Amino acid sequence: MRKATAPKPPSFAALVQQFFTEYLVAQRALSPRTVACYRDALMLFLDFAGCRLGKTPTAMQLVDMRPELILAFLDHLEQDRNNAVRSRNLRLTALRAFLKFAARRDVSSLHDIERALAVPMKRFERPLLGFLSRAEMMAVLGQPGTTWSSQRDHLLLAMLYNTGARVSEIIGVRVVDVVLEGGACVHLHGKGRKLRSIPLWGTTVVEVRAWLRRNPTLRGEAALLPNRDGQAMHRSNVAQRLALAVRRAAAEQPSLHKKHISPHTLRHTSAMHLLQSGVPFNVIALWLGHESTTTTHRYVEADLAMKEKALARLEAPDTKMRRYRAPDALMRFLQTL
Repeated sequence: MRKATAPKPPSFAALVQQFFTEYLVAQRALSPRTVACYRDALMLFLDFAGCRLGKTPTAMQLVDMRPELILAFLDHLEQDRNNAVRSRNLRLTALRAFLKFAARRDVSSLHDIERALAVPMKRFERPLLGFLSRAEMMAVLGQPGTTWSSQRDHLLLAMLYNTGARVSEIIGVRVVDVVLEGGACVHLHGKGRKLRSIPLWGTTVVEVRAWLRRNPTLRGEAALLPNRDGQAMHRSNVAQRLALAVRRAAAEQPSLHKKHISPHTLRHTSAMHLLQSGVPFNVIALWLGHESTTTTHRYVEADLAMKEKALARLEAPDTKMRRYRAPDALMRFLQTL
């Protein structure tokens, strides 16, 4: 009786293709944006490995993914590409996900894969969250002007503050996503294909109605906040329009000159103002689309005023500092030196 031969393990190129088509897309059903992040990480690594090893991507093998090569790639990201530690860790996360997948498809390479998986994430200090005061936020919002672009920009900033949405979420809002009757709200398409609904202030509803009356062609699947070509705005468009609003508002609030303000700052501002108004953590987490309230707790760390109020509730100990007097034995010791 002939002994059965073990099946030949798939090639490195086949593993990469299966990782994306079978695992990420078919099995995990990740969003196109997430798949693109994994793709970019693999492409950067293969390009670096090709230059370092003198191999084409199709000629690569799992054994080539040694810890030394991965560490050199991560150093390249930080030193040559000026990536932050968080970006470096995200690239490593993608490589580790691929290696774990490959370990299930090529058991013969388990030893090499285990060594590669031992490359650790890099620790880093989380910066304090930046946010605007109520007065600063109102100055940035200002009043809607008479031109088409000024009215769109005002509605854009008002919705960012109202909803605490990410930039990708706000530029993806379609006319059909906005509900103005009854319980007014907007449906946001978040990370990982997650959907959430955020209520709208009455002032925001009034502004949306006025915007749609001025633009009767905006309906159905059309972007609520389009550019001049009628297409959805880009991230860079939002950042540019916010920068203009901040420069204008700095005349009223000079403190804005000292702050680096991005569209994400408005998200932090919305969350912080909810927290300062007494909204519970779990509600804010749902509002922002956080998977865990641990992320939401960072806003407490950033708000010094809340800490000072908490400290004021605690009675300080009734102690008095006394002048230190050394014992005689210590004085004798010092005199012998």
